Amino acid sequence: MRQVFKIFTLCVLSLGWVWQAPLVQAEQKTLLVMGDSLSAGYGMSLAQAWPALLQRQLNQQLGAHQWQVINASVSGETTQGGVRRLPGLLAQYQPQWVLLELGANDGLRGYPIANMTANLSRMVVQSQTAGAEVAVMGIQLPPNYGARYTAPFFDQYAALAQQHNTALVPFILAEIAVHPELMQADGLHPTQAAQPLILDNVWQHLSTHWLH
Repeated sequence: MRQVFKIFTLCVLSLGWVWQAPLVQAEQKTLLVMGDSLSAGYGMSLAQAWPALLQRQLNQQLGAHQWQVINASVSGETTQGGVRRLPGLLAQYQPQWVLLELGANDGLRGYPIANMTANLSRMVVQSQTAGAEVAVMGIQLPPNYGARYTAPFFDQYAALAQQHNTALVPFILAEIAVHPELMQADGLHPTQAAQPLILDNVWQHLSTHWLH
């Protein structure tokens, strides 16, 4: 038996090593959602919120767990809070993509738009410096806040995306906020039934970036 093994070994060495290790699975990519209650599943579980639906959609489209969605959204979060939290999250998860869905709470509290824009801009730069692609996700305020405030508030998102050359979801609640049956009793937060529609809004603008 030992002689047979020696002959086999000599044959392998003379012919060259032809066995190849299995291909290493593609390294998993991470997508970080940095948002407020609109992404944190207010009034429902995190598993029912649109970022969890995004994780399932990516798995289905790619046929494997190539993407990991980290939902770091916190109800009540402001852009200033986002500026404080984001560096630690970038260091911890090292994401390839960051989705910035912040500003609604700043707007509802009447914070200066210039401060909001500066905070969002800082988060975009933080993410890009860390090597991540960024998507800015637009938000609209209820009309009772007055056009003098709501118009520039909404316009800042497209301006930020253009300034920093990021992807843009123009309005995360497009075709949702205008339908009371898709909003919770407070008129501010989408229902569980609206979560697939939020995913549709995100997917139509960003899926080409993730599926190539």
